[in-house]
Amino acid sequence: MPSPLQRLLAAIAIAFGLVTVGAGGSVLLGWRDPGYIVFQPLLVYTYSMAFAYIATGLLGWRHAAYGQRGAGLISLANLAMLAVVLGFFANTSQVAPHSVLAMSMRTLVWLGLWLGFRRLAPRN
Repeated sequence: MPSPLQRLLAAIAIAFGLVTVGAGGSVLLGWRDPGYIVFQPLLVYTYSMAFAYIATGLLGWRHAAYGQRGAGLISLANLAMLAVVLGFFANTSQVAPHSVLAMSMRTLVWLGLWLGFRRLAPRN
């Protein structure tokens, strides 16, 4: 039976994914204008990753070790994308400051989820 903390971490991951699908999908489909410059590669990345967020949450609900692995991989991928976004932000006008902040937040949230699942996962 998953602990309350494990369920909370998994629920955060799933909710984060669902919100990301809704927000990213509405912009991708042209239903919503966010009011700032949209860096298309970041939009496609975050929308695609939303499904990994949900999958990691579902797996993490059942097994903390899977949640740890998924959150770790997502953290690394988000960190890499953050580096790309920062590079474009520093050298072009194609990236809005909001996008830098949002990608930073995503990276921190997933690092936190990784640390949480890591604490719960059985040690070998």
